[in-house]
Amino acid sequence: MKSSLSLKTALLPLLVLIGLLAFNVLVYGDDALSGSNQFILLLGGAVAAVVGFANKISYKTMLDKLADNLKSVTGAILILLFVGALAGTWLISGVIPAMIYYGLQILHPSIFLPACVIICALISLATGSSWTTSATVGIALIGIGKAFGVPVGMVAGAVLSGAYFGDKLSPLSDTTNLAPAMAGADLFTHIRYMTHTTVPSIVVTLIVFIILGIGFSADGLANSQELLTAMNEVFTINLFLFIVPILVIVMIVRKTPPLVALFVGTLLGALAALIFQQELLLSLSGESRLSVFGTYQVIMDAITVSTQIETTSPALSDLFQSGGMQGMLGTIWLIICAMVFGGVMDAIGALATISAALLNMAKSTFQLFASTVASCLAINITASDQYLSIVVPGKMFEKAYQDRDLAPENLSRTLEDSGTVTSVLIPWNTCGAYQSGVLGVDVSQYFFYAIFNWLSPFMTLFFAAFHIKIKRLSS
Repeated sequence: MKSSLSLKTALLPLLVLIGLLAFNVLVYGDDALSGSNQFILLLGGAVAAVVGFANKISYKTMLDKLADNLKSVTGAILILLFVGALAGTWLISGVIPAMIYYGLQILHPSIFLPACVIICALISLATGSSWTTSATVGIALIGIGKAFGVPVGMVAGAVLSGAYFGDKLSPLSDTTNLAPAMAGADLFTHIRYMTHTTVPSIVVTLIVFIILGIGFSADGLANSQELLTAMNEVFTINLFLFIVPILVIVMIVRKTPPLVALFVGTLLGALAALIFQQELLLSLSGESRLSVFGTYQVIMDAITVSTQIETTSPALSDLFQSGGMQGMLGTIWLIICAMVFGGVMDAIGALATISAALLNMAKSTFQLFASTVASCLAINITASDQYLSIVVPGKMFEKAYQDRDLAPENLSRTLEDSGTVTSVLIPWNTCGAYQSGVLGVDVSQYFFYAIFNWLSPFMTLFFAAFHIKIKRLSS
């Protein structure tokens, strides 16, 4: 049985965590995610556990909740492992190099950033998954951006802005289905109602990226021919390679479980390497002629550990490397430690206390919306999971919205505008850890440029403040 915590007591572990993380980042800088932040999360969990013991919460209760939390991210951990495997085979097969190769020829630096937003939005709308979008076209767009000389933070911000736009509006998205389910709204009513805030947010995002892209029009193509030549020397580049990502996207659209789609995509990448990249496989094996054992080892290394492909271009040599499944272990470590902190906070009743305090602050319609936004952000920070940031506030605020004569789609829209999209802005959140690990770009680098993600909660508050598209139950 959870004891009732005071707000000050409930906030103590969170404040300690934030203070320790700030100091740790000050000491380690960008290397904080290499391991030290993970231990800080465990320290935060230990502080929460001490609070729990002081309030008669048993060790078993905390351990059970922690186990439930870890179980909830099993799918995410397996997806991360398969994303690492897929990235490895798509590298040696030439799939990712082909995306970069043709992207350099089609995309001009001046339109590259808004093009990233649009491409990722379309893929995410089709698949319903920001994670799949980042793991496929997102990785390739990061590579093209590096070749153009565009800062990786900008590119990652554009990729994530587009990916989460599609994720929010796609009926195939799990969060798009979860939000109306928690708020008691109809799915397609929810989607239509979300367009009121989502479309202005993406329009503003595109305008900003169009302006930012103008600065890259002068010399971004200067060395593209050199890069194209360097890729042709190492890879066999052709349009047939696009069959692999197209098949993966088709599987996701047809509601194939992501784990299955990524597993099949990994195998297809390995098959494409055998068909199209035999000279590369021979080079990587170090043998005089291609053998079964040598080929097997190269492909398995690409899937499980690290692969480095050298080219005549230092920039491409830095780009054409993959850590395989092993490269995802740091991100998995971060997720596990974040779940420990979130699980203990939930077990001791701290999350419920913080959320209840936010609800009690709501004296007007705008304050109710603001409390919902704050609650989603608080859950994203403390529980480190976007699904909990929808489920917990959704359950808690549903009756409050009804009592104020507000249609349930007001709540479901606010949950998505503040829960789904902001998860990627928190380094230890499952989404922030995933996207940072997959794209190879630290959250601190893309935070400012993930314009759609941080603009969305402000947009929903703007609509609430001026009573724009606030539907009443009685209307």
